[in-house]
Amino acid sequence: MTQQPYAVRFSGPAAKVLDTLPEHAEDTVWDVLDAAAADPWGFRQWNADDLEGEDVRYASVGRLSLTYWVNRPLHRLTVLNIVWLGD
Repeated sequence: MTQQPYAVRFSGPAAKVLDTLPEHAEDTVWDVLDAAAADPWGFRQWNADDLEGEDVRYASVGRLSLTYWVNRPLHRLTVLNIVWLGD
């Protein structure tokens, strides 16, 4: 049986950043989130020293970084932060 991808939600601050991104950066956000939704633990842990924080993950591609939380009971990802260091 194939596992359904995780649903994606955005925190208020992350949604505001998403709204200001150029189109190519927003496309990259969605590409990264597609990969994360299919395999939430495929990106590294935000703080590897925090044994209880394994569900907070950090995805970085080029000038884009996302921090998200894997909500296992609700089967969703919540994007906590988006950082875009581009034009």
